[in-house]
Amino acid sequence: MKRILFVEDDRSLLQGLSFALKKQGYALTAARTREEGERLWAEGDYDLVLLDVALPDGSGLELCRKIRRTSRVPVMFLTAADEETDIIMGLDIGGDDYITKPFKLAVFLSRVNALLRRSGNFGGESADADAEAEAEPELSSDGIRVRLLRQEVTRDGEPLELTASEYKLLCLFMQNPDIVLSPEQILGRLWDCDGNYIDNSTLTVYIRRLRKKIEEDPGAPRRIVTIRGMGYKWSTAGGDRQ
Repeated sequence: MKRILFVEDDRSLLQGLSFALKKQGYALTAARTREEGERLWAEGDYDLVLLDVALPDGSGLELCRKIRRTSRVPVMFLTAADEETDIIMGLDIGGDDYITKPFKLAVFLSRVNALLRRSGNFGGESADADAEAEAEPELSSDGIRVRLLRQEVTRDGEPLELTASEYKLLCLFMQNPDIVLSPEQILGRLWDCDGNYIDNSTLTVYIRRLRKKIEEDPGAPRRIVTIRGMGYKWSTAGGDRQ
């Protein structure tokens, strides 16, 4: 079984891709910060490294430089920064490939397999593109659908434009249906690496903006409901209002 080190701070993307890679027969070790990625790299033996460029405590480019001092293990960057300078820099410092978010699962798996094959470390099962596309992990509740790997959100089939913070907040709620989450729990899960400047008032603003996009009547929400004195929950009851 081939081992992959995956350094990515987006929890939803990390969970979705981890599921897909494990189905391919790979052993996965995950990190959400550059510091954690460096520690796991030093402790383990990997056949491939997947690196997000923008990490909460630094750049994946720096981690790639560190890896290249001692190893030629293939490195693929995952990044939302599709500017030519970022791509060139990543390849110049020793990256083997890059893929820009959002991307299709079948394309991602194909490029992972190709990197391992070229390096002589190919060990995953061959992927059927159509089958994997159908197996793409998603969240779905009360007309809201989140396609995790593509980071696409729809309401009753209509696409929604969410900010990064709104998207993470929505995924957190939908991954914890009918569970009351306190403001502290929400902030800790979403901004645990740099949450010093995020307070309850800011969270209230994020929730209000998200409700405007996903609720038919934001003034009487039935998806993200307020539980007075406790926090918020994603209601699957359909019409449960507080």
